[in-house]
Amino acid sequence: MNRLLILPLLALPVPLLAGMPNDPNDQAAHADSIYATGDHQTALNIYTALAGSHASPALYYNLGNCHFKLGNKAQAVLWYERAHRLAPGDADINANLDLARAQVVDRVNAAPGIALGGWWSNFRAGSNVDQWAKRSLWLCLATFVLLAVLLWVQASVLHRVVVVAASVLGVCTLLALALAAYRTVELRNDKEAIVMVPKVDVRSEPRDGGLAVFVLHEGTKLNVQQVRDGWCEVRLANGNVGWMKADALERI
Repeated sequence: MNRLLILPLLALPVPLLAGMPNDPNDQAAHADSIYATGDHQTALNIYTALAGSHASPALYYNLGNCHFKLGNKAQAVLWYERAHRLAPGDADINANLDLARAQVVDRVNAAPGIALGGWWSNFRAGSNVDQWAKRSLWLCLATFVLLAVLLWVQASVLHRVVVVAASVLGVCTLLALALAAYRTVELRNDKEAIVMVPKVDVRSEPRDGGLAVFVLHEGTKLNVQQVRDGWCEVRLANGNVGWMKADALERI
């Protein structure tokens, strides 16, 4: 068993630990069956152990579900947000994330913008995190194959058809590369975070005696602008900015 999985699994009852499958997929299925019985804490322990060495939208979604059932609002939002980052177009993840956000005390509205809806989320996310990188490689290969075919094509009409097809594939390759790069930046973004403590004062400067400009509660999403001496400068979706202790939040 992977060492990362050992410590979390020590929290499980001995009979259950003895019967734990070795395969991660089997462990996830085992946790699913336990969750279905209503034993959300035990299921949470197994999912948490798996999350130490595995990452998937389904696993993060299940972690969010367990925390939500156990009343851990901040943790539920955190794991739903992590699942949403991997699969932004998933309807179940989005529905449960909205439900968890509805229980957050703070109502922070994002600045007005153009929303393209679920279609764009599904399109840019793909079926997995590497989809656009893989597609760009296949499209690039197909483009070079057509360019090679041009060396053998003599008929003018067929030659023009191949040129047009190669041009279209070239454009699609560039689009796939752009989306792959966008997804890479999106997945590596470590600025978004969730407030994990019940209540925290956000101050005008990074020190305990600074003026408290507003208060945030657990589950609120924010962006970390910079870190200084254990303090984070944070920005809310509505534009409010201030400083709070770094240990009061967790990065998505």
